[in-house]
Amino acid sequence: MRRLVGALSALLVAALIAAGCGQEPGRSPGQPKRVTLMLDWTPNTNHSGIYLAQAKGWYREAGLDVRIIQPGDSGSLLPLAVNKADFAVSVAEEIVPARAKGLPVVSLGAIIQHNTSSLLALKTSEITRPRDLAGKTYGGYGGALERALVSALVRCDGGDPDKVKFVEVGNSDYRVGLTKHQYDFVWIFDGWDKIRMEQIDKLPVTTIPFAAHSDCIPDWYTPLIAANERLLRGDPATARAFMAATARGYREAMAHPDQAADAVLKAAPELDRRLVTLSAKYLATRYARSPAAWGRQDPATWARFSDFLLKAGLVKNPVDAGEVYTNDYLPKAG
Repeated sequence: MRRLVGALSALLVAALIAAGCGQEPGRSPGQPKRVTLMLDWTPNTNHSGIYLAQAKGWYREAGLDVRIIQPGDSGSLLPLAVNKADFAVSVAEEIVPARAKGLPVVSLGAIIQHNTSSLLALKTSEITRPRDLAGKTYGGYGGALERALVSALVRCDGGDPDKVKFVEVGNSDYRVGLTKHQYDFVWIFDGWDKIRMEQIDKLPVTTIPFAAHSDCIPDWYTPLIAANERLLRGDPATARAFMAATARGYREAMAHPDQAADAVLKAAPELDRRLVTLSAKYLATRYARSPAAWGRQDPATWARFSDFLLKAGLVKNPVDAGEVYTNDYLPKAG
């Protein structure tokens, strides 16, 4: 599962300005409307509701022919911003900088209600709390958000963040680097990486869950489903139909994680079945507090995270949290 932490570049802004509005070729009456959804990474259990909705024909029932595609090197948000995709799976740490640069991208729904990230280390590291990270080495992508979050956690727990060493390792297999002691801790997703290391690979690991330290760092939505404002203005019915079918898929994934796992494995048969099955069961209780609440976003969550990015210098301009997201395209609760 990809972790995107980089700010959008001026090149993205230029591309947006240069891009024209995409148009769908004419279609006959009754023919489903073709829309494109770009994932944030390769297929995984974060996408299970999408694949379930596709497999059960719920997008078709909603009058949509949904094409699910994987992103290129530029990720999913750039194609969305320049009308090369109708919807995209993204993350709050990309949406907020995009809005700060004036890009017309909006979050329509949170795929997972709360952040399920953690910092993970081997138990032999004797890391049990954030201040223990001082004097240790962090292996990651080299993103500014990584440094800001780790530093905030260490400082909040009474440690010295200047004593944490950061090394850039990119999209590598963290299991190898940890066991070879190339670094001491990494940022992982509990619903995938922790399950793989702890239950599949049987590595003795310990974690510092981000959610357990909400007094020090903000919660945020990762991943989420985003759209371009142009689509919302020009064709709100399509956005509502897409989000209704997608919500139905995630509600089904909550009720039947075995079916969610099967849908993901059908799309990506190369994945480890046991890992996917365990991950689907883990996420079934975390997509939302209840099926009816799936996708709902809290303004306070957006405001606190946006403020964190601003104070950390990761965005230069304040962002109105009310412009970053909307719940208006989700099906009504109940």
